[in-house]
Amino acid sequence: MIPSANPAARPLCAALLFGGLSSEHEVSRVSAVTFAEHMDPERDELIKIGITKEGRWLYTEATSAQMADGSWEQLPGNMPCVLSPDRADHGAILFTPSGHVEKLHIDVVLPVLHGLWGEDGTIQGLLELAGIPYVGCGVAASALCMDKALANTLFDAAGVPHCAWDCCVRSEAKDLDALEARLLEKLSYPIFVKPANAGSSVGVSRVDRGDDLDAAVAKAAHEDWRVVIEECITGREVECAVLGNEKPEAALVGEIAASATFYDYDDKYVNGTSQLY
Repeated sequence: MIPSANPAARPLCAALLFGGLSSEHEVSRVSAVTFAEHMDPERDELIKIGITKEGRWLYTEATSAQMADGSWEQLPGNMPCVLSPDRADHGAILFTPSGHVEKLHIDVVLPVLHGLWGEDGTIQGLLELAGIPYVGCGVAASALCMDKALANTLFDAAGVPHCAWDCCVRSEAKDLDALEARLLEKLSYPIFVKPANAGSSVGVSRVDRGDDLDAAVAKAAHEDWRVVIEECITGREVECAVLGNEKPEAALVGEIAASATFYDYDDKYVNGTSQLY
């Protein structure tokens, strides 16, 4: 059911954005289910807007199971929609099967989108233009933390201890001998090769010898035009969420026990054999 357009006649309307164009589309769907199942329907009105891998925005009344397995895209009740940057609209525009256009007021957006066009500041910028509050990091933090080359550059400038690293663009990767010679001036094997802009370890390889460098660079360059190369650090791997803006606080800290050579995409989401303590 489409929520009422009259803000006074309804509870808080939260829009859940999921899917997206990135290589982490499937991960986003699973994350969105977690959000949907933990919302309080008596307090908040949740609407769902899925974004297909082709970039279509669809209002949907899909169940959690349909969101998770991707079958939501085929539901006959789906309606094309767009997020309006016009602050007078403060929400989405729906295109109904009857040919009418309806405005959908949105109080807050939950952008549960992973990777590019979701965590990189692009959707956050659209929401800033629209004047719609949203959950998560702002434009600058999203963009800088998504881009590993920019993040490493900022760490260097701020004196934050981190791994030794280097970066190249696709054109530099064509001369592999020159690239490897430059890398070995500051790094030694094993190294990690990553796309500058991708998440969930997509396109990431551990390289233990020079013979494997070419394939690893090509894999990373398939995801982004810049490739980041970092030294391998042996240690304990922990993750931690930070909540708050002016007075941020650390949430629960968890230690990751990977079951693969490193904590890659399959180990995170497919195999189910890694552990989190």
